Amino acid sequence: MAATTLYQSVGTLQSCRNNGNSGLCPDYGHVSFRSVSKGFKVDVGLLRGGSFCSRKRSTCVIQASASQATVFDEASAPSSATTSDSNKKTSEAALILIRHGESMWNEKNLFTGCVDVPLTTKGVEEAVEAGKRISNIPVDMIYTSALIRAQMTAMLAMTQHRRKKVPTIIHEESEQAGAWSQIFSEDTNMQCIPVVTAWQLNERMYGELQGLNKQETADKYGSEQVHEWRRSYDIPPPNGESLEMCAERAVAYFTEHIEPQLASGKNIMIAAHGNSLRSIIMYLDKLTSQEVISLELATGIPMLYIFKEGRFIRRGSPPAPTEATVYAYTKKLAQYRQKLDDMFE
Repeated sequence: MAATTLYQSVGTLQSCRNNGNSGLCPDYGHVSFRSVSKGFKVDVGLLRGGSFCSRKRSTCVIQASASQATVFDEASAPSSATTSDSNKKTSEAALILIRHGESMWNEKNLFTGCVDVPLTTKGVEEAVEAGKRISNIPVDMIYTSALIRAQMTAMLAMTQHRRKKVPTIIHEESEQAGAWSQIFSEDTNMQCIPVVTAWQLNERMYGELQGLNKQETADKYGSEQVHEWRRSYDIPPPNGESLEMCAERAVAYFTEHIEPQLASGKNIMIAAHGNSLRSIIMYLDKLTSQEVISLELATGIPMLYIFKEGRFIRRGSPPAPTEATVYAYTKKLAQYRQKLDDMFE
């Protein structure tokens, strides 16, 4: 199932769908492609020259070692395509999804839902760690839920970004709030990243389960009943939301407000919650209702997508900051990272 591949295998590089086969590059050793659900797993063998170029598609693997590699979509070297084709420029944008770090009610094993509780010390550390993992990826706008744990995660993550731009929350709850939060320096404004908060990205509302201990609730109602409330797609807990209901609001907000920003070329980060993000991933990866209920998202682990030509392409997630190159970077992202290297080294 596609859902089970989302976070599998440390160091796995996932490419776009392509009917490629195992192949041998004369100067570079063996490179094999094998299907992993909706993507492909790229096994990079011992690359003597440090790079691999596919003749079937314009993809290069560079800076490779036995354990990790960086992938470029669109080879920097000229291909056999015509000059007019090679000169075509297609806009692309990065989409980063992060589930908030551990909250104080996660720690206490309580149903949290839409109750507004902060991160634990561990959650703060997870948010900082997430920031290190995305420190080389451009971010132009940030969307979070209206809940503090998601907002804390976004803010803390951005403290680790190499551009050192400052995330600033856009206040539109009233005319006065908007007026009082204006920035009157153009230079300062250029060094800020707007943060939009939206209740539609909130966690699923757990109704009468909110605040209850998960184990005690299972003891009272039975583990099967609680499992049905938590993991079914269309069965809500008492006076709460089902995943289907959460998906209706989260995906509607994504398609109406966030997707147009991506289409315009803006790089977006979303810091939100397990169920609102599962809903969005269901839309991005075209998962079925049965596939999405088995999808688990770890706290504080970023997932990278590329939006290009109207399609969302999953690019994986690194296991640790020291292995950031396991992202399947596009050429544009690799160039951005090189620019950061030139600026700060």
